[in-house]
Amino acid sequence: MSVKIISGGVVMALFAAFVGPATATPPAPFDAPNVVVISPHLVTAGQPSRDALASLASRGFTADIYLAPPTVSDAVHDEAAIVERQGVAYVNIPVHFQHPTEADFATFSSAMQNFEGGKVLVHCQVNMRASSMVFLYRVIVGREDPDYAYAAVTRVWVPNRPWRAFMVRLLRKNHVAFEPY
Repeated sequence: MSVKIISGGVVMALFAAFVGPATATPPAPFDAPNVVVISPHLVTAGQPSRDALASLASRGFTADIYLAPPTVSDAVHDEAAIVERQGVAYVNIPVHFQHPTEADFATFSSAMQNFEGGKVLVHCQVNMRASSMVFLYRVIVGREDPDYAYAAVTRVWVPNRPWRAFMVRLLRKNHVAFEPY
């Protein structure tokens, strides 16, 4: 595994892209578990708080993709309304945690392509579904190096049996030689 050293300037630029430009009063932290900044245009996380969702537009987000069923116990039940009131696009793809499907990934890929060029938050409850789907999208659609892209997944979790099998199946189907570890 290779480790990339990023300069302080790059770290500050990624931080500024996520929270916004530096101001006299720094913005409140983004209240969500397991936040992973993939790029200035892509962030994954667990379930954001109501206040965090209400701040998406002010943080520059143009889209919010939620990958858990809206009926899970920790869901913000009016998330769509909170997000859309700000002019931020909202998509819910209720991926069953124990049974992710190729149709889920196809729907997710289509949503990601629709929001290309904007700043997108992809989240679920804990950032397991989100980190895994974003990994697959980055590798299969974006043709990123799987070792590099997978590092964002392992910051959150090591995929369990159904997710590992799902990832391997899609990677093989798309001729990507990589074994999730």
